[in-house]
Amino acid sequence: MPCDDTRRTPWRLTRHHLALGAILSLVACQTPPPSPPATAPADGRSEAPRSTPAPAARGAQAGGKEVHLPAPLSPRSWAEARQQAARRLVAANPEATYMDKPPALLLAIPVMTVELNGDGSVRQISVMRYPSQARDTVKLAMAAIHRAAPYGDVSRLPKPWRFNETFLFKDDRKFKPMTLDQP
Repeated sequence: MPCDDTRRTPWRLTRHHLALGAILSLVACQTPPPSPPATAPADGRSEAPRSTPAPAARGAQAGGKEVHLPAPLSPRSWAEARQQAARRLVAANPEATYMDKPPALLLAIPVMTVELNGDGSVRQISVMRYPSQARDTVKLAMAAIHRAAPYGDVSRLPKPWRFNETFLFKDDRKFKPMTLDQP
């Protein structure tokens, strides 16, 4: 029987996949990602990496509705920072998230690294894992990250100022941060 690769079905999310995702997230926290090459403008000067400015407690646009987020707290640990970031992702994107148990079959599972400035604004977002299908979910996750910023003053936390988040997307393209799915 010939293999028909034109129709892909979502894979099952098992306890082993969740454990693997958690392990990859932990390993990625310990291994610095490769730094992007410096870009040189036409005049020959080297350019520093650009920061994404994020004002404190602003109105985020979620599905055409403005969402007002409270000012973030200064986290005391990276575990607390990840929890606060996941809660802000849900609060800033109410129409794009779900909070019930993820289905056995997920549409996509992008994994992102969010690098922050000391004030909690987003400096850079890197993709650690692109999904094999529904690659547009990466852009959806990046937009959600920007809408939820800032993430609180992290200047007192140990460097590097970054955290990883795994996005569990259902077929309707609604996501749940995996941080909120863990006990």
